[in-house]
Amino acid sequence: MSAFDGLRVELEKLDWPSLYFFKFICPPDSETIAKVVNLFNEPGDLKMQPSKTGKYTSISIKEVMMSAEDVIKKYEQAAQIKGVMAL
Repeated sequence: MSAFDGLRVELEKLDWPSLYFFKFICPPDSETIAKVVNLFNEPGDLKMQPSKTGKYTSISIKEVMMSAEDVIKKYEQAAQIKGVMAL
């Protein structure tokens, strides 16, 4: 059983392809931020916002995804990056 099984069930209810909104919280260092951003083809709709305390950076990305499985793969890849949390 995967940590993403519940999400997969919800995503499979959507019509694909679809514009999907990803949001991540990560340490504010440029290397970690670049790793997250590089998971996406051409993140044209990308927003980054540092926290008020500077302890983390919020990254929001909208990208057209072809299937629920493609969304899950992005989350699995992000989970491999140290310090990154998906919201």
